[in-house]
Amino acid sequence: MSYPEGNILVTTAETIPGYTIVEVLGVVVGITVRSRGLGGNLMAALRSIVGGEIKEFVEMAEQARMQALMRMINRAKELGANAVINIRFDSNELNQSMDEIIAYGTAVRVVKNS
Repeated sequence: MSYPEGNILVTTAETIPGYTIVEVLGVVVGITVRSRGLGGNLMAALRSIVGGEIKEFVEMAEQARMQALMRMINRAKELGANAVINIRFDSNELNQSMDEIIAYGTAVRVVKNS
């Protein structure tokens, strides 16, 4: 997967088909902390009564994951990487209304195979 912002290849795999890893630059991490807020908690409570997807939380989770991913990619670019492999996401509840979302992976330099 390529992100046009920085031409960084990003994958959950250990290797990138068609490329050779020539340098491992280290672990890169992107973190964001999001608060659900009173309005979001109230809407979620109302939706949970009838059941189904809580769209406000889904949207917030998607935005938080993308922000953590972009921060990780920016850290990789600062190291001079052109790819990040073994990407993973993690999340932790800090308290009842705040969540920490983490994207992490290994920043590498790759060259395209001839």
